[in-house]
Amino acid sequence: MNVMLVDDHPLFMEGLHNLLTARGINVVGTARNGREAVQQALQLHPDVVLMDIQMPDCDGLYALHCIKEQAPAINVVMLTMSTEDEHLFEAIKGGAAGYILKDLNTDTFFELLTNAANGGAALTPAMAARVMAEFANPRHQTPAAETTDPDELTERQVEVLQLMARGYPNKEIAEELFITERTVKYHTREILQKLHLRNRAQAVAYAMSEGLIVVS
Repeated sequence: MNVMLVDDHPLFMEGLHNLLTARGINVVGTARNGREAVQQALQLHPDVVLMDIQMPDCDGLYALHCIKEQAPAINVVMLTMSTEDEHLFEAIKGGAAGYILKDLNTDTFFELLTNAANGGAALTPAMAARVMAEFANPRHQTPAAETTDPDELTERQVEVLQLMARGYPNKEIAEELFITERTVKYHTREILQKLHLRNRAQAVAYAMSEGLIVVS
């Protein structure tokens, strides 16, 4: 797994760098602000960008927008101390693959990081529940989203969505359903298109809001 780190606190970034490399994860680059993050991400194309939100010069949310606009395949996960709903919702709506708080325990952190690298959602149940509440709020839905109906999905697509929302990467979804990874990717594209969603993190919220998966 190739990871890029973006944070304006050198001591934290050094500690995270050491933690990742001790687990055999390759840190391909680091940046101190959003502007540097965009430049390096477009050059390095890491599997995951772990990026803080509140940084000088250019914040993480603007950098997220720039990266996803120019290289949508790069998985960007916000790694922050901010618990503000505004930051969380803007990140997910902007295409972030996840939102992780810096005080998370190590095992859960690596589990979520692996999910993101495999194309899954890096959200704890608590964060996913908050996204769900926002997603279900009619005041924040587009007209297209208001008409979204889970009945538009095929039975197979519902199965894929349920596993996706549980954090299964494409390979494990394929194994669980006895289909190919290529078929999983096809169903994923169809799901996101039919439901007017941008990424798997939003799919997690949708699946919960429709009762397709229960987060304990």
